[in-house]
Amino acid sequence: MLRHLYSILWYPALPFALAAAGARDARDRRERMGRIELPPGASPPRIWIHAASVGEIEAVRPIAAGLRRRYEHGAIVVTTMTATGRDAARRRIAGAAACALAPLDCPLTVRAFLRAVRPNLVLVAETELWPNYFIESRRAGARVAVINGRISERALAGYRRAKSLFAAALQCADLILVQSADDARRYFALGAPPDRVIVTGNTKFDLVLDGTGPPLREELEQFASGRPVLVAGSTAPGEEAVVADAYLKLRERFPALALVIAPRHPARTPEVEQVVRARALAYVRASELPPPAPDVGAERAPLLILDTMGELRALYGRAAIAFVGGSLDASRGGQNVAEPAAASVPVLFGPHYENQREMASALISAGGAQVVRDAGEIADACARWLTDDRARQSAGQAARQTAGEAGGGARRTLMHLESLAVPVES
Repeated sequence: MLRHLYSILWYPALPFALAAAGARDARDRRERMGRIELPPGASPPRIWIHAASVGEIEAVRPIAAGLRRRYEHGAIVVTTMTATGRDAARRRIAGAAACALAPLDCPLTVRAFLRAVRPNLVLVAETELWPNYFIESRRAGARVAVINGRISERALAGYRRAKSLFAAALQCADLILVQSADDARRYFALGAPPDRVIVTGNTKFDLVLDGTGPPLREELEQFASGRPVLVAGSTAPGEEAVVADAYLKLRERFPALALVIAPRHPARTPEVEQVVRARALAYVRASELPPPAPDVGAERAPLLILDTMGELRALYGRAAIAFVGGSLDASRGGQNVAEPAAASVPVLFGPHYENQREMASALISAGGAQVVRDAGEIADACARWLTDDRARQSAGQAARQTAGEAGGGARRTLMHLESLAVPVES
């Protein structure tokens, strides 16, 4: 009954949903309404992979690559909730037949999408539990799986308000492949069939160790060369001010230290610039770095705002220390701590790392990471590592080893997907 009520209520809300979903032009609106065209001759198996945005696209990339190897003549369609995610999918998912904004979670739009794509397999990544994606895909005859699944305690509390609806959706999944035992417990609490929930690990851990990331471009290499760099990655509102204050303290003892601030959303760059200007710090945007030239060391700005996409991972490789954002505020739950760890960089993050609990806890236990709560603690932790290279390198090696031990999630995920016996003809 709740499922039918959910569907009925959606129809008059569609125009408002299109606006809220960021449908900027006719193409975006068509995609949100489930209208998508595959290239002629798209062969089965047709696989629909849905991921939220850029970070989730990176997480599903090794899965998509494995499926391309297994079904070399098949067609992979990728959808995301954001235009930046769609752009990332086009760049990073090799061989995808189509990349589009996801259909609105309404029977009308999802059915239109399914009629166009006719998927044999539907893969929903992480926390994208849109009920009609599951219900309508199963009704259309597709096999359905959650991959790299996770649910935070905060998200679980929200889902529980409509538990019967989400339980009905999860009953449509053939497999629910999750990152950790805690995630499995939360899926059980939401009504997932226990015999379909399997802990496979986080596919992002495989990704950061595979060595396939883009190289650091020359302009960024010149910015970082010959000096220690503190990289503050995936920062959220309010965190840039904390990091900048810590940096001001550190510069008194370590005048050569450079700082990179990489906001989680590059569109926030003007806001970050205001924070930096208020502290009278000279800075440069990554998008405005001058071409490499000899003997410019004395002219380099001490601070870089990373306002470009896809370069943070490579910059972690040049960091002396990394701070990972989304972790100082209880409302966020932390960003990916595995990327700097895999680069052999000691990691700092705030006390709110629920979304990264398994890896973050392992890093802390191994001595590869430390929790910090404010500018003073960031400055103190950095100072200890910057004055003791041996301790800093030891922490970085522990971080790398911990990240390596967590790998294998993509391989295990692909192994379990193989058991679904996806048809190669339809």
